[in-house]
Amino acid sequence: MEITLSNKKEAWLHAIRLRTLPLALSSILTGTFLAAHNHAFRWEVFVFAALTTIFLQILSNLANDYGDSVHGADSSEREGPIRAVQSGILSLSDMKKAIFLFTAFSLISGLILLYVALQDLQLFLLFLGLGIAAILAAITYTSGNKPYGYAGFGDVSVFVFFGLLGVLGTYFLHSLSFDSIILLPAFSLGFFSTAVLNINNIRDINSDTKARKKSIPVRIGRKKAIFYNWILIIGGNVFLLFFAVSVQSLGSLLALITVPMMLQVGKGISKKTSSKELDPYLKKMAISTLLWVLAFGTGLIFF
Repeated sequence: MEITLSNKKEAWLHAIRLRTLPLALSSILTGTFLAAHNHAFRWEVFVFAALTTIFLQILSNLANDYGDSVHGADSSEREGPIRAVQSGILSLSDMKKAIFLFTAFSLISGLILLYVALQDLQLFLLFLGLGIAAILAAITYTSGNKPYGYAGFGDVSVFVFFGLLGVLGTYFLHSLSFDSIILLPAFSLGFFSTAVLNINNIRDINSDTKARKKSIPVRIGRKKAIFYNWILIIGGNVFLLFFAVSVQSLGSLLALITVPMMLQVGKGISKKTSSKELDPYLKKMAISTLLWVLAFGTGLIFF
């Protein structure tokens, strides 16, 4: 392991996994840019949507650290970066307390978001249900008796929560309206976010196989998982083209400046085999996605 943890502060910072937060915010930014384009931007919605998303992502990271340690995916044979519980510096009890804490943070922030965004009780209850579903999804990905991540459903969850619900939900909370054309950039974000998870799972394919974690790469094999990764990268940009043509927004195509970065990620995943070589591409894909969103929003609003 290249990363070593020497104290609890380092262990907690490592468990929070700050590098995952930009990707989590990408769907919030996309929904916000779309709302601003339609003159429906609201600062209070953006702030609390972003804050709630950050809390949910941290909650997911902590629960993932806890769950993989309990279920054996974070054994000494794991080839990816060391986890906080795996290091022995944090106990399972410490992690469980942190999970409860960030569950509370997520719920409180989410309730404030819904309070400032919605005045209709039925809509409030609907979004409350979706928020609770997001919390449960974050916790049960690798935790609990039947974690869905171990059954290979992580990709579906990421596509739904980081793509569809993240973009569409944010847009609706800003504008209190729905436009089916928003599905296209939501699909793009869902594809890119799923690609990040897929790269993670390709990296961990050997340890996940031993831990009986049936991720998509474990189920279909490395070669097909690499092809699947290309579909996600290319498909996300194809949806952008459909969106630009549908709304006649050439400016939104500014996001295509990130395509070379994404292609570099795809080529790297195709050529590299060791966990150490594959790990940097997680960060590169996440950063590429964030830059894609920023370029998309800039082009959409200003051009």
